[in-house]
Amino acid sequence: MRETGFFFGRPLADVPRAMTERNACILSQENRPLIEVRDLRKVYQVPGGEVVALDGINLSIEKGQIYGIIGMSGAGKSTLIRCMNRLDTPNEGQILIEGQNILAMNGKQLIQMRRKVSMIFQQFNLLMQKTVARNVRYPMEIAGVPKAKANARVKELLKIVELEDKADAYPIQLSGGQRQRVAIARALASDPEVLLCDEATSALDPMTTQSILALLQDINQRLGITVVLITHEMAVIRQICNRVAILDGGRIAEEGTVDDVFVHTRSAAGKRLFGIVPSKQEEENSAEIPALRVVFDGGKENQPVIAGLVKNCGVDVNILSADIKRINGKPYGQMLIEMPKDEAICKRIIQYLTNEGLTVKEVLP
Repeated sequence: MRETGFFFGRPLADVPRAMTERNACILSQENRPLIEVRDLRKVYQVPGGEVVALDGINLSIEKGQIYGIIGMSGAGKSTLIRCMNRLDTPNEGQILIEGQNILAMNGKQLIQMRRKVSMIFQQFNLLMQKTVARNVRYPMEIAGVPKAKANARVKELLKIVELEDKADAYPIQLSGGQRQRVAIARALASDPEVLLCDEATSALDPMTTQSILALLQDINQRLGITVVLITHEMAVIRQICNRVAILDGGRIAEEGTVDDVFVHTRSAAGKRLFGIVPSKQEEENSAEIPALRVVFDGGKENQPVIAGLVKNCGVDVNILSADIKRINGKPYGQMLIEMPKDEAICKRIIQYLTNEGLTVKEVLP
């Protein structure tokens, strides 16, 4: 007998189907990337022709990631990130944030979107005539946040960026790193879901760069904010990013997890930036004497491999060269050690390193 009646305005017979549709919609939203860029193209008209800055860009950024976009000067990095919050408008394609195409938004919708998608710049873009506190409070003033609530929020944000004692200072009284911290606090004032960083550390010295990257990583982990980071510096990507896209001539040359792109670099642009495992020709030309190449692929975190080799095999090791970098706390790269003349010792070394999970290759001059 078919049940009759109504459930929240729907016939009871339709409830299972309606609930299934709703659950499917929720599941689809949960599985959807936070940011999707589809077939993006940007062309600038210049005297005598045009410059193609972006040519068919496709990428997806998941919620909670620190996503790096790297490339040489002129690759299209800054154009791409400026398109992501409509500071620049592409000629073709789509940019979806939480499924909404921002290229189809009107002025009011764009204002709301930019509160979710904040941006920090290379040159800080602070208001020099306003104090640190007023700079941080400025977005809240525009949004009409009550003064008492805004002031309380400013205190919270300055504590996050460790500038509580600089509230009444002016930007000219601050170092470059402190100015960038103020810019980050201001970007967080609207409780964004995404923080876009356009070469945010390139104007800073190495030690200050480290502190700003650590701050961005802390913000990502503590507040759950997705970070999209534009840079031309390999070390920046290596230190904090989960995934990376390599731009070259307005196109994505390579994309994937940082580990994979560093170890298995496929594109010419990627090899110029990261390649840590040599090509076959480089291998053939790299050794002046018989050697063993030991490749670290991130699997031996904080373990003294060479010390273990000396101890367990009872041999001295002559290191000819090494190029090892740390990505997310794991070693990646290669080491060239002199090949022992005794064949039995050589086999013992290769066996030990192989058992330790390392790749070992003989390299002959």
